[in-house]
Amino acid sequence: MIRVLVVDDHPLVRQGLRSLVDQADGVEVVEEAADGERGVAAAALHRPDVVLMDLSMPGIGGVEATRRIVAADPQVHVVVLTSVPDASSVREALAAGAVGYLLKDAEPAAVVAGVRAAAEGGAPLDPRAARALLPDRSAPVTAVPDRTAPAGVPQPAPFVSGREAEVLRLLGRGLANKQIGTELGISERTVKAHVGSVFRRIGVADRTSAALWARDHGY
Repeated sequence: MIRVLVVDDHPLVRQGLRSLVDQADGVEVVEEAADGERGVAAAALHRPDVVLMDLSMPGIGGVEATRRIVAADPQVHVVVLTSVPDASSVREALAAGAVGYLLKDAEPAAVVAGVRAAAEGGAPLDPRAARALLPDRSAPVTAVPDRTAPAGVPQPAPFVSGREAEVLRLLGRGLANKQIGTELGISERTVKAHVGSVFRRIGVADRTSAALWARDHGY
């Protein structure tokens, strides 16, 4: 059972999310909180698997609440659920430790799918939030060279191996390592090795950045 904490200052939103989540198989709301401070306390008390976190709330906002929850328990997966898709909000939330960013006008099924993905180690991102983070497409993109290739050999574009390209494509869909392994028929340990190699090749340090890179480069 995936245990969910809902943090939002609007009672109708909390009620709607509780109804939506509780109707899904294998998912339940264990507690609601009306602001960030109560959300931090509720997370410490109930230790949920996933927190659905609003950003704009009185007192401690969603970004700071996310930072405190993740600092206290890194095993908690915070998914922001808000109506604000601007780049600065997305960056701040992800930097605070959120693993996903969804918008309140999303389809109900997408919210439930985001909860499941986060619980399984994925990074659910609304496409609009992802686009807000993408660089200006009119600006030139600097490729990261494949340092394993002999000097003087022209570098292919994209510069990842066939298997790594498959892993990168699935990272772009927000899949966790176990899901990627099932999709490709390889072990989770092998997936982890490929993910690390991909990170080094494209110059990122986390799954969210890799997913954004994959979407920006046609994966």
